[in-house]
Amino acid sequence: MKILVVGGGGREHAICWKLNGEENVEKVYCAPGNAGISKVAECVDIKATDIEKLADFAEENRIDLTVIGPEVPLVMGISDVFKESGLRVFGPDKACSQLEGSKLFSKEFMVRHNIATAKYKEYTDIDKAIEEIDSFGYPVVIKADGLAAGKGVIIPTNREEAIETLNTIMKDRKFGEAGNLVVVEEFLEGVETSILALVDKNTIIAMESSKDHKKVYENETGPNTGGMGTFSPSTIYTDELAEKVYNDVLVKSLEGFKEDGLDYRGILFVGLMITEDGEKVLEYNCRFGDPEIQSILMRLDSSLSEIMMAITEDRLSEIDIKYSKDAATCVIMASGGYPDSYEKGKKISGFEDLDDDIVVFHSGTIKDGNDILTNGGRVLGVCAKAKDVESAAKRVYENIEKISFDGKHYRKDIGIKYE
Repeated sequence: MKILVVGGGGREHAICWKLNGEENVEKVYCAPGNAGISKVAECVDIKATDIEKLADFAEENRIDLTVIGPEVPLVMGISDVFKESGLRVFGPDKACSQLEGSKLFSKEFMVRHNIATAKYKEYTDIDKAIEEIDSFGYPVVIKADGLAAGKGVIIPTNREEAIETLNTIMKDRKFGEAGNLVVVEEFLEGVETSILALVDKNTIIAMESSKDHKKVYENETGPNTGGMGTFSPSTIYTDELAEKVYNDVLVKSLEGFKEDGLDYRGILFVGLMITEDGEKVLEYNCRFGDPEIQSILMRLDSSLSEIMMAITEDRLSEIDIKYSKDAATCVIMASGGYPDSYEKGKKISGFEDLDDDIVVFHSGTIKDGNDILTNGGRVLGVCAKAKDVESAAKRVYENIEKISFDGKHYRKDIGIKYE
């Protein structure tokens, strides 16, 4: 079959890498792709948000399956457009994608279907929000309602910081229209983790667990990012916890989709906080988490294309999904200054010096003749697989110094310090 992957980051590189090695896959295209993806797929110069052009390309090239990587085209309704054109697509439709596109929509869904989450209140009036902000206690969680590239959640520790955050989001419009409404939540104490679940009309199956590290610096300090590294399996995701999450979160979510008339097919990302009172849902995303999927796909032994096709045909329950018993670790190399301002266009070197067992997924790179340059905040995901998480991390850190670019930054504790 011929597959089109939409997107151009580390998530899409990992998907293309996995699909490229499968027997039933004749060819993989990626739009727009990046420098690394070009080695495992044919890159197509179409933006991920140019939905009509993507649909035309899929039709003209007789694409059998289109896989939507990023959240923005999903929230825009790319799956609806493809289905209306008779094209097979992997990714939830516009109505379902509101679970990621609107924090308020997802919170109301959780409350409606008795899925444990933090107490919250929504605001469109900044004065009202400032008037009531102390009632949540500190720290407090303030979220821009719409999409904000993974940076729209801020956790002020006092009233002064909270007011500054509200002004930044609602008055200064740092996240644009995403800040038309904010959701203010109580701060939950505990250990943060996440799970990716495969979903069709009648079935929901958790993928192997992974632990993501959002903070830019070691020991979980500094501002939130889109993710600075992961390892799989997660050391806190025990069999007991997995069963509780399945029954109390995943099954309830699937039942909620049916009750609300949401025809959900694709991936459901569930962000969780494991508290003394049990697991609580922080957020839903409607696509593979990045960089979580980089470490998970390193371990997936089954055919990803077969899993995706089964989901589009509502026969996920028929697929036997297998994973390697080995662990995987992924460390993100970022541009200096990320997640705030950073420079692009820095030449990357050292790929040829890496050991054979190291896999590098490109998150933000671009070709310039024979050179590969940085082209984003998160630049590379350096991954390895080994008998356990620490051994995989050791392999990554033995190799990561061989890769060079001006201003490179990465955390040195991924897979080393578990919490």
